[in-house]
Amino acid sequence: MEQNISTKIGSLNLEKPIILASGILGISLDVFNRIYRAGAGAVVTKSLSKEPWEGYANPTIFSVKGDGWLNAVGLSNPGAAHFAKMIESNKEVPIIVSLVGSVEDDFEFMIKQFKNCKVAAYELNLSCPHVDKVGLDVGDDPELVKKIVKAVKAATNVPVFVKIGLGTIDYLETVSVAIEAGVDGITAINTLRAMAIDVETERPILSNKIGGLSGTPIKPIAVRCVYEISSKFNIPIMGCGGISTWEDAVEFVLAGASAVQIGSAVADSWTQIFDEINVGISNYMVKKGFSKFEEMVGRAKRS
Repeated sequence: MEQNISTKIGSLNLEKPIILASGILGISLDVFNRIYRAGAGAVVTKSLSKEPWEGYANPTIFSVKGDGWLNAVGLSNPGAAHFAKMIESNKEVPIIVSLVGSVEDDFEFMIKQFKNCKVAAYELNLSCPHVDKVGLDVGDDPELVKKIVKAVKAATNVPVFVKIGLGTIDYLETVSVAIEAGVDGITAINTLRAMAIDVETERPILSNKIGGLSGTPIKPIAVRCVYEISSKFNIPIMGCGGISTWEDAVEFVLAGASAVQIGSAVADSWTQIFDEINVGISNYMVKKGFSKFEEMVGRAKRS
């Protein structure tokens, strides 16, 4: 018997708990529709900025041992205003718009661009590890985090999530400040600052030198962060980092995530992976006797 795997992340209701993570498969509405039909509960857009960004020169991505990836694309995107026009015709897909900026005015401007769009939620990227003056540079400034979250909350009625990473301050402080400012949920975690060097050329492989590590190698760290956040705060969490199987997804849910995002693993089998993980979760619920998805959330804390 197939179980009901619908989930609620704060006030955001999704039919399925598996979400496309930001930065994967571009920003095409056609692709978003295909991913939604393939089993995703929602899609997160590539991070959008106030003005178009070109990003870094190649090489921008590198495969590392252990099914991991090192990337420094540079948050290339067409800008919030252009993207908003691209999704104005969306009627079906729950789209979570990812935004990146340096100050609260950037975010307020971008929110206004989506006034005619169907947006399920906003995800504030305060944790990109390889672009100056945004991402982690913002997330490591508690007062700025507070100002940005308050500004975004005042500008929209849809749920607002903050995507956190591991920077120079305790990430739990960033979570605490975001909650104080009224955020609706947390996405944990972003990629981790890392690099690789070519021993033949004796130079860093990525053009930006420093990039973000994603994929299987960061999963244990991400699970730990979700567990710690859910243990300390009463806040909905979307888990992200190294998920490629239904077992990975369940691990995050047991740690305290109400939904999970898939990034790197989508590159290999995006037409199948969402449905495969959904089926795996449903079968696990039958095996364990769970009638509702929410019964699993944070169960590892109660054992």
